[in-house]
Amino acid sequence: MQSITIRRAVAQDAERLTSLIQQSGAYRGRYASIVSGYRLTPEYVMRHRVFAAVDTTGRTVGFYSLVLDPPELDLAFVADDAQGLGVGRLLIGHMIGQAAEAGLAGVRVVSHPPAERFYRRMGAERVGTVAPIPPKVSWERPELRFTVPREAPAAPAAP
Repeated sequence: MQSITIRRAVAQDAERLTSLIQQSGAYRGRYASIVSGYRLTPEYVMRHRVFAAVDTTGRTVGFYSLVLDPPELDLAFVADDAQGLGVGRLLIGHMIGQAAEAGLAGVRVVSHPPAERFYRRMGAERVGTVAPIPPKVSWERPELRFTVPREAPAAPAAP
């Protein structure tokens, strides 16, 4: 895998991030309705902790959005051709670091059903199921939770 940098997204990234969502193969067929017409706005990017994974050519290959109140991984996408290369693992690790920095004890994820296995491999635990919300979402979704590790206490200073 080539080198990936994770950086804070800026308002100008909104269209590029929206394109990642719209082009996701995971949301074809029966799942297409949930992203149909969905747009990530510049205001959303500025209001939440949105981070982009960028490769050495400057191409955005993934992103996530962490909402702090209430704590939730609201969005997480990796470009189809970058899946399986460790980008998602980097993004989730970064998200956990951001959550720890913000003092959060845990982060909720309402998962796209096919992504549940990925989140569980990353350490999330299933805590429930979210009911369908017709007409956009006609299926149940797994509800998961990442527990955010507490920093180890600092070692006492030597006398």
